[in-house]
Amino acid sequence: MILDRDGTLVEDFGYAHKIEQLKILPGVVEGLRMLQNDYMFFIITNQSGIGRGYYTVEDFHQFNNHLLGILEKEGIRIEKTYFCPHVEGCDCKKPSTKYARQIEREFNVNLAESWVIGDHPSDVLMGKNAGCKAIYVLTGHGAKHFDELREKRIEPDYVADDFISAAKHIMDSL
Repeated sequence: MILDRDGTLVEDFGYAHKIEQLKILPGVVEGLRMLQNDYMFFIITNQSGIGRGYYTVEDFHQFNNHLLGILEKEGIRIEKTYFCPHVEGCDCKKPSTKYARQIEREFNVNLAESWVIGDHPSDVLMGKNAGCKAIYVLTGHGAKHFDELREKRIEPDYVADDFISAAKHIMDSL
């Protein structure tokens, strides 16, 4: 299972990087617990704030490691986090499938049996282009970009109000 981070797992304050601002969204821990027996978890996140000079790679790792530590205390393991630090002009920024393909190779994951959950059209597009099923959550920026999905004819497999609704949908589809 490929997860976006900001706006999907944690509240997106805009270029999230300060530990004191880290807030896990409601239903995320419960949803991950619900899914953890059937899926491995990976995070793929665009972090253009690094490329824009708003924060450093070290700031990113401190914030992300803090999140992983909180989840670990809840019994939830994220196998690996992949991040794009660029603003543009790279091959790793979502909707690129570079990191999804890397997960497929490194962890022998069948992408056709995998899900992507995210709050941006680029999350859904990356998932669909990689052959995954994709859920668009309305948390984070999801509601703001919902019209963009329709305009660009990006078709998620499901639209969820929040993470727990996404998790329930996935469990119902097993």
